[in-house]
Amino acid sequence: MLALRSFLYNILFFVGGLTLAVMLLPLLVFPRSVMQHGLKAWAWVMLNGLKPLIGLSWEIKGLENIPDKPCLFACKHQSAWETGVFYLILNDPSYILKQELLSIPLYGWYIRRAGAIAIDRKGGVSALKKMISGTKQRLDLGQNVVIFPEGTRSFPGQPGTYHSGVAALYKGAEATVVPVALNSGLFWPRRSFLKRPGRITIEFLPPMEHGLDRKSFMTELQTRVETATNQLIVEARATYPAALPPPPAQEEHSQTDASS
Repeated sequence: MLALRSFLYNILFFVGGLTLAVMLLPLLVFPRSVMQHGLKAWAWVMLNGLKPLIGLSWEIKGLENIPDKPCLFACKHQSAWETGVFYLILNDPSYILKQELLSIPLYGWYIRRAGAIAIDRKGGVSALKKMISGTKQRLDLGQNVVIFPEGTRSFPGQPGTYHSGVAALYKGAEATVVPVALNSGLFWPRRSFLKRPGRITIEFLPPMEHGLDRKSFMTELQTRVETATNQLIVEARATYPAALPPPPAQEEHSQTDASS
């Protein structure tokens, strides 16, 4: 049954998504804000289709931690889910993403038109300067900016490598940084055909304090995000039996620790 429901959702995601993408083509000639509404509609269909087809809902915690001004949201990355959900939560979001995504037909055109900040990962210092200037520009325009400091999706419970570009934005763009934790990978794992029933939780944590040096900022950011994420994972696994279990090696390690 899980495979059948996942198959039906994947039809919605790919076939329905392509249909919506074609329908959005006329929006390319309109102002950027109009394309944002188009992407919001796409995200609404894709993410809300999870409930009837998979039995997967989602909830938000910590909305009171979002300041009343444009911010940089540094989000944990476990799934494709969070690449769309900020269109439904934040006002006028702009994602920082790898430049290669802009070459994808339709999708790449739309995210470029919506104001995404594309980065050449091999561009070195020049790419970093471009990311800082692009982020500062978006914030000055009143947009919120979303970055995934790990750069790629990680398995639930296993932290990826947090890249220091987010620290450069914290200082260079003078951005207020809001850490974001989530447990989406338990229900929509990376590179997985199966989607699992349950409830994804995304949690906005208190903003980072200003004036930290690069090392202190990176340590504090990772500690906050990973601690909150691990707590969300523990709670979800205790509540939803279908949530993705830890890998066997991790289970054995946990049992060894418990017996020592």
